[in-house]
Amino acid sequence: MHSSWRLFILLTLLALHKQPYPGLAHAHLDSKSSLARIISQGFMKHNAEDQIQSIYLQDSLNDSRQVAYGMVGWLIGGMKLRQQQEISINITNVQLDCAGIQVSFYKEWFSTNISLEFDLELTLPFNNSTMLHTSMNLAAEFWLEKDEYGRRDLVVGQCRTESDVHVTVLTESVPYKMKHFIHKLKENIRKIIPHLVENQVCPLLGDLLRQLDVKLLKDLMEQAAADELDEP
Repeated sequence: MHSSWRLFILLTLLALHKQPYPGLAHAHLDSKSSLARIISQGFMKHNAEDQIQSIYLQDSLNDSRQVAYGMVGWLIGGMKLRQQQEISINITNVQLDCAGIQVSFYKEWFSTNISLEFDLELTLPFNNSTMLHTSMNLAAEFWLEKDEYGRRDLVVGQCRTESDVHVTVLTESVPYKMKHFIHKLKENIRKIIPHLVENQVCPLLGDLLRQLDVKLLKDLMEQAAADELDEP
């Protein structure tokens, strides 16, 4: 384990145990377990939100192999080169968090629920910027598995987007001629965003947990299981 990451985990755990009363500890941590808090802080340490914000969407939206309609290509088909260069679709205001942990302690299995929200700013040469808001959840599962010598190793299971990706339009007044395009854009965002986000978040989440000592991870799982039992 990297020394800086080990020190961060140690300080986090010390902070949890310094709370004067158990009730206050839960209040200060927004009811998160230590493991969920470590994952959230790990995302911050590794600039996960910045990585998501840097995803370049235009090529993916215009890839006819992934999307039935090449949205950007369809839109810019009749435009001049200068107008084409003024089109942009950017991710902003990213909020990534570990929302919770579910544990089966006796099976040494746990899953994480990762929440993600961000805005999309669509800029076109003939229209003011249009803002959309996207929210989604990812679920990832892990477990500890013994080898032939009784040593435990972390196994990474599935990590994928749960249910639907929610996309809403924040801009109050959208020109009539743009409404059909915005509708198709929302559909295509729901198709391509899960894969792009999973490629960013899932490998990082696995790397964060692999850096934990197995014994420490087992202790954190035990604490998360106890927190679940304490919840009303």
